[in-house]
Amino acid sequence: MERENSTVVTEFIFLGLTKSQDIQLLVFTLVLIFYLIILPGNFLIILTIKSDPGLAAPLYFFLGNLAFLDASYSFIVAPRMLVDFLSEKKVISYRGCIIQLFFLHFLGAGEMFLLVVMAFDRYIAICCPLHYSTVMNPRACYALLVALWLGGFTHSIVQVALILYLPFCGPNQLDNFFCDVPQVIKLACTDTFVVELLMVSNSGLLTLLCFLGLLASYAVILCHVKGHSSEGKNKALSTCTTHIIIVFLMFGPAIFIYTRPFRAFPADKVVSLFHTVIFPLMNPVIYTLRNQEVKASMKRLLSRHIVCWMQ
Repeated sequence: MERENSTVVTEFIFLGLTKSQDIQLLVFTLVLIFYLIILPGNFLIILTIKSDPGLAAPLYFFLGNLAFLDASYSFIVAPRMLVDFLSEKKVISYRGCIIQLFFLHFLGAGEMFLLVVMAFDRYIAICCPLHYSTVMNPRACYALLVALWLGGFTHSIVQVALILYLPFCGPNQLDNFFCDVPQVIKLACTDTFVVELLMVSNSGLLTLLCFLGLLASYAVILCHVKGHSSEGKNKALSTCTTHIIIVFLMFGPAIFIYTRPFRAFPADKVVSLFHTVIFPLMNPVIYTLRNQEVKASMKRLLSRHIVCWMQ
């Protein structure tokens, strides 16, 4: 069969998060409230960092990009999921599915690489402070930013290319609430063993290596700060603890989903919900709540705007 005739499926049907109407309504309400509260908070973080000259350090530059990536990532799945909760038939076109899959992995891999860059930034700041301003100059920061975007694009385009190669000629029900590689591959009308192996190598192995590398780097940093003064030690510990929390939130679900053969587990949908909707919105907020400089700057920004509105 020719490639152009091999894909006859024009749309996919989502089976959704659950068949229970009561649970769907509960999840819809909780996700909507969470989304409407936390998402503006992410944009407030970006605005605060952009408007305060005192937050010009690379640390805050990367934090602003983390908030942007997470906010963008949350737009890929959450809005459609909320709409689908209210729809009887949850349908997405073949092209729409591929687009969703592309941006899911593009922004997800970009965030993964950004966390690696942030770990590198903390390593230089704490372990090589005399060279920090030289190594992490503005040009280097922008170069690292471009590199992580290119890395995310390359990772995602490989995923999409492998999916486009597969023929879809029959079943079109996705046992999920969004399009992702494990569920889409199962519907292909061919043996997918080799493709699954390539996918696990591209997503799972890369995620696991980055995760282990990040843990090793923070272990080195924590060992290094043992000999520091009490004040410097506490600040470094606070920053590293926050980074480690975000690393576990980001990589834990990703490792569960992508580092094993694509077989369904009962916890898959719950893990996917946290991975694609909840945790991306929480990451910058968690970081901000533990950073005194950003909190103080945010309070000043809000105070100025409140005064302007009252005048």
